[in-house]
Amino acid sequence: MEEERREVCVNGEENEAEIVKDEDKLALQFMDSLHSYLSLTDSLSSTLRQGWLELASARHSMGASRVNSSLLDLKFHPAATTLKITGNDGEQPQFTLQKWVSSEHESTQLEDKNEQPQHIDLKSSDNDEVQKERHKSLSVFGVLISPKLRASQLSFEKALETLVEIANMRSSLLHSFHQLHQEVEDTKE
Repeated sequence: MEEERREVCVNGEENEAEIVKDEDKLALQFMDSLHSYLSLTDSLSSTLRQGWLELASARHSMGASRVNSSLLDLKFHPAATTLKITGNDGEQPQFTLQKWVSSEHESTQLEDKNEQPQHIDLKSSDNDEVQKERHKSLSVFGVLISPKLRASQLSFEKALETLVEIANMRSSLLHSFHQLHQEVEDTKE
């Protein structure tokens, strides 16, 4: 009889230790997600600050009349970059940044920013296409473009990619929080 009580007590302690271990694992995962989220927001702030400073420097070097919003073409254009959201009901959504391979093509083939291309040769040609698209978008500011304006464009593209990473990290953060909250609620009962 005494041994049965010890077994029940030991098994109960093992189950409690397992539950605490799971809670600790979920809490650690939540804290890691939170740390990554805060690091990404700091990175976004720095990237945007750099982009605005480069844009101001380009405007200073090229002149205020050559870099202003009145030069922008306000006609309808296809989106140069789109955001794809994947994930079923109840699952954690994933955000993917997609860029047009070329705006001149009538097809809607998109280049996934987060996926690796199957052929290395295609990547270099895609890179050339992306460079052409970047150059084309800056052509409204004239033929001789300031390197600061190109750097500003790259900074804002990087900021957009960072925003997608932040969205994915926030999704992960909320998912981790929900799991941790559910685990704590289950242990209370």
